Amino acid sequence: MMLPAASALDPAPKTALPMAGAADKPAAKAPAKSPAQKAMEKLGLRRDIDLALHLPLRYEDETRITRLADARDGEVVQFEGEVTHSEVLIRSRRQLLVTVDDGSDTCVLRFLNFYPSHQKTLSVGAWVRVRGELRGGFLGREMVHPHFKLAGGELPGALTPVYPTSAGLPQVYLRKAVLSGLARADLSETIPAPFLSKNMPLRLSSLREALQFLHHPTPDVALQTLEDRSHPAWQRLKAEELLAQQISQLQSRRVRAAMRAPALNGPAMRGTHCTLQEQLLERLPFRLTGAQQRVSAEIEVDLKKNVPMHRLLQGDVGAGKTVVAALAAARCIDAGWQCALMAPTEILAEQHFSKLISWLEPLGIKTARLTGSQKPKERREMLALVESGEAGLVIGTHAVIQSKVKFKNLALAIIDEQHRFGVAQRLALRSKMTHEGQEPHLLMMTATPIPRTLAMSYYADLDVSTLDELPPGRTPIVTKLVNDARRDEVIARIQAQIAQGRQIYWVCPLIEESESIDLVNATQTHAALSEALPGVMVGLLHSRMPPAEKKAVMSLFTEGVMAVLVSTTVIEVGVDVPNASLMVIEHAERFGLSQLHQLRGRVGRGAAASACVLLYSTGDAPRLGEVARARLKAMVETNDGFEIARRDLDIRGPGEFLGARQSGAAMLRFADLQTDAGLLAWAREVAPLMLDQYPDLAERHVLRWLGGKAEFLKA
Repeated sequence: MMLPAASALDPAPKTALPMAGAADKPAAKAPAKSPAQKAMEKLGLRRDIDLALHLPLRYEDETRITRLADARDGEVVQFEGEVTHSEVLIRSRRQLLVTVDDGSDTCVLRFLNFYPSHQKTLSVGAWVRVRGELRGGFLGREMVHPHFKLAGGELPGALTPVYPTSAGLPQVYLRKAVLSGLARADLSETIPAPFLSKNMPLRLSSLREALQFLHHPTPDVALQTLEDRSHPAWQRLKAEELLAQQISQLQSRRVRAAMRAPALNGPAMRGTHCTLQEQLLERLPFRLTGAQQRVSAEIEVDLKKNVPMHRLLQGDVGAGKTVVAALAAARCIDAGWQCALMAPTEILAEQHFSKLISWLEPLGIKTARLTGSQKPKERREMLALVESGEAGLVIGTHAVIQSKVKFKNLALAIIDEQHRFGVAQRLALRSKMTHEGQEPHLLMMTATPIPRTLAMSYYADLDVSTLDELPPGRTPIVTKLVNDARRDEVIARIQAQIAQGRQIYWVCPLIEESESIDLVNATQTHAALSEALPGVMVGLLHSRMPPAEKKAVMSLFTEGVMAVLVSTTVIEVGVDVPNASLMVIEHAERFGLSQLHQLRGRVGRGAAASACVLLYSTGDAPRLGEVARARLKAMVETNDGFEIARRDLDIRGPGEFLGARQSGAAMLRFADLQTDAGLLAWAREVAPLMLDQYPDLAERHVLRWLGGKAEFLKA
C-alpha cells in the first residue's frame, strides 16, 4: 500500500539544507537542528560525499502519461484527468473516495488516511496528475493512496529516485539534499586512467557520470540492470568501493609489517631435553590430525619472526582449535614470555581453563584465571601472578583487558570466537604488551568458517589457517525438522535416550515472557520437562544466573549427574560433554544459521549416535517465512560448517555474517562478493600499484569511501 501523498503537496521543510563540509561560521549559539537534519545525521549523511553516495532504493517513472484505457491492472501508471466526484464515506472506517476521468476511462482514488488538503486539491472540477498501482475494485478500477498533484508543468526527463530514509525525513527534502550534496561533492578522479583499463571486466564511465546517472537515470534504461546492479554505472561504483577496501586492508598489512614482536625461537632455558611443545604432544591422549599439524607449523613459522603474527584460525565445530592454541601457548611460554587467551563467556573461559590446565600444568606451566565473577581475594592473587610473570598462561573473559591487569611480558594474545569481540576490545588486549615499540603476536580463532570470498575481502589483512579435517571418532549428527505440535514425540525420544544413560540439551531462545514474541521461555520449559520426566534431574542455565550457580549447574551436567540441561544460547560454544547425544532447539526458526550449527556441535562428541531436533512453529502463519525455511533446510541437508557458512552468507549478506567485526570495519554497501568476483580480483591487483605509484590518490580514495573508519581495519 502506498503512503498518502501529502508530501507531494506540502512545501519542502523551510529549514535550510545542511551544508555538509562547509566551513562553520562563528556564532554565539548554534541553531537547533531540525528533525530532518537529525534524521540525516542518523543515516550517516554528514559529508557531501555521503549524500552523493546515498543511492536510491528504487525509481518511479513520472516521465510519461498513460491513458487509463491502455493501462493494465497491476501496473504502476501515471495519468491526468478531471475530478468528477469526491465524497467522504463513513463505514467501518472513514475514507475519501475520488473519481477521476481522463477521457478514456475512469478511476476511483481511495484514501483511508487523508487530510483537508487532500479534499481541497481533489475537489470536483480539478484537473490532476495521479500516479499509483492500478487494480480492479468493487466500484471499477481504483488506486489506493496514490501520489497526486494538480496537473500542469513539464514532465521530468529522468526517473524519480526513491531513497532509503527514516522517520522525519520526507523524500522531497532528501532529494533536494542529495542533489545539493552531489553538486558540491569533490568527485574528481582518484583512479589513474591506466588502472581503469587494466583487466577491468567492463568499460566504465567516470565516477561523477556514474553517480549522476544512478540518481537520475533516463527513462529508456533497462530497469533490470539497475535492480541487479549490472549497469556500467553500478559497476563503476562497486569497483571504486572494492578498491578502497583493498587499499585500506593493504595499508593495515604494511603498517603491521613495520611493527616488531618478540621472535619466539625456542626454550629460554637451554639444556632441556625437549621443548614444551614436544612434551605436550607426548602427553596428549590423541594424535593430531593432518590439518592440526599443518596449521601448527604455519603458526610456528609466524612466531619465530620478529614481525607480529596476525592470523585467523578457522575450523568447524569440533575440529580441534583448542589444542592448536595450546601448542602455540607452549611455544610462547617456552621462550620465556606470557600468553593470554580471551573468551567471550565465563562458561567458555572455564572450559578452556579446565582443559588447558589438564594439559599444561603437568609440564610445570602455571595458569591464571580472570573472570568478572571472581571474589576479590582470588582476583588479587591472580593479578599478582600475572604481573610477576609467574603465570605463563592467562585465561579469562573481558576481565583480561581491564586496566588493573598488568602483564610482565605478554608476547602472544589468543582471542577465541573473535567475531564476538569488538574492535576496541581486540586493540585493548594488544595494548597489554609493555615492551616499547613492540606488539604481541595475535591469533584469532573462530568456529564459524569464513567463506573464501569474505576472507579475500574483509580479512585481506589477515593470514588465514583452516582446520578442514575433523578428528577421528566424531559421530555424524542426524538433524531432524519437527513441528512443535509433535513435542510429545520429542519428549518420548528424550526418555529413551535417558534410559540408555545419555544426556540431552534443550535450548530455548528467551528466558522471560515477551509481549512482542510469544515464545515458550526456558523457565517454563524447565518446569514442563521436570514434570514430564519424573525422577530425572533437569537443570536450568541462562545468562542472568549468578556465575557461581552457572558453574554448579554446568559441573552437574559435565559430571553426568544431570540428565537434561535446559539452556539459552550460553552453551553455544565451548561446552564439551561427550555423553550428550541429543540436542533439541526450540523455536529453531528464530535462530541464525551459524548459531544453529554451533548449537548442533555440542553433541556428536562421543561414540554414541547423536541427533539434533529442530523444533519449529509457524504461529498463525500457514507456513514458515522464506529466510527461516532456507536456514532450516540448510541444517537438514549438511553438517559441513564451510557449506553452512556459504549458505549463511547467501542468506544474511556479509554485514551480519561478520558480527562484531563491523564495529569499525566498513561493510560493503554496493558490491556483492559473489557476483562481483571479477571486480574484486581487479581491486586486489590494482591496490598495491596505487599505494606504490600514487600514494596521495590512494589516500584520497580511501578517505572518500571509508572516512575515519579505515583506522579500525587495523584491529
